[in-house]
Amino acid sequence: MTQMDRVSFERRRLLCALAALPALALSRPALAGETLGFGELYKSFGVLGLEFSDKVKRLNGREVAMKGFMAPPLKAEANFFVLTEIPMSLCPFCSSDADWPDNILVVYLAEKQTFVQYNAPIEARGVLEYGSWVDPETGFVSQLRLRDAAFETV
Repeated sequence: MTQMDRVSFERRRLLCALAALPALALSRPALAGETLGFGELYKSFGVLGLEFSDKVKRLNGREVAMKGFMAPPLKAEANFFVLTEIPMSLCPFCSSDADWPDNILVVYLAEKQTFVQYNAPIEARGVLEYGSWVDPETGFVSQLRLRDAAFETV
């Protein structure tokens, strides 16, 4: 192969690679390691309350993505919101572990974002945590949380 043939061959490879870039941009990779659905959060409900699923236990401390709806935040400058399975026009915060609904989780944002309407579907991504925890700033109790999270409408 001559020097001219090699240059021509390399140029064709470069042009093919550049032509593929728009297709690669459309096939956006998953931003989170795994997806988690509201139906996968709990294994059972018994006399001791809700029991977390094996999948939640396995994904604890790992980045996950969940789709749902943003409950209306209590204040505009909050750095967290409640992700709900269905659109809710009222905030679903509870006063104790015993009252914790099985179709919500708290999303603590890594950075402030503009909140969206309660009926706009979103995907939240963050590090999953489970178990009872009281937010020291607000006093709110949660059983499930996403930390260092972000969201986008879908």
